[in-house]
Amino acid sequence: MTQIHSPLLSRRKFAGRLFAAILLGGMLGLSAPANAQSLNSLKASGKVGEAYDGYARARDGSVQGTVNTVNAKRRAIYNKRAGEQGISAEQVGRVYAAQIIAKAPGGTWILMENGSWRQK
Repeated sequence: MTQIHSPLLSRRKFAGRLFAAILLGGMLGLSAPANAQSLNSLKASGKVGEAYDGYARARDGSVQGTVNTVNAKRRAIYNKRAGEQGISAEQVGRVYAAQIIAKAPGGTWILMENGSWRQK
């Protein structure tokens, strides 16, 4: 049987392997439980949303400091995983974004790649 080499198939295979490697590497331990609780509260209030790239976004300027702290921790994790996998931190962030958004409760604001916001 002849195997067809398609760039799309290769990307899917790569994404699947990356996703599996990240899951095996451990789930996203973004912050201490108290920080996670405050982030969850901020998401529930609509002051913070999640984005397509794996980073939180402040929807209210008063919480920018909290978002910066969360994103610094996420960036460190993404950079570490990227180095382990030999890929970009951006690619890792997008994989984590899918996990974060999937686990986010209904009502969470999501920033789409085109710049628009929608609620989950």
